[in-house]
Amino acid sequence: MRLLTEDAWISCKHLLGRVQIEASQNWVTIAGRRVLVDNDPEAKTIAGCPNVGPTIKPCLKTLNVQTGYSTFVRIDGRPVCLDTVSGFTDGTPPGVVRYVVREAGQDFVSGDS
Repeated sequence: MRLLTEDAWISCKHLLGRVQIEASQNWVTIAGRRVLVDNDPEAKTIAGCPNVGPTIKPCLKTLNVQTGYSTFVRIDGRPVCLDTVSGFTDGTPPGVVRYVVREAGQDFVSGDS
């Protein structure tokens, strides 16, 4: 599993919605790009979700990560994000639409869950 950097592409399952992520730590980088840690993918804006309609709410925010934080690798005590990061969005129907990693943002460093 690859570690995520600030260049990772995370999207809602509707494929076009892209999560606007920002790394919260400056200690560790891969090829000059900051590594993502616990909470970085949570409560982030999702831009471009095409799931719209009269009674349909598009994915606008990420909710808590449910899987994908390393249980072994940490930066300043916070687990790093792996390319298995996933959780639900606030889109409709509630509790169904997930966000997932499309690209890790780097191909050099792998970690264990």
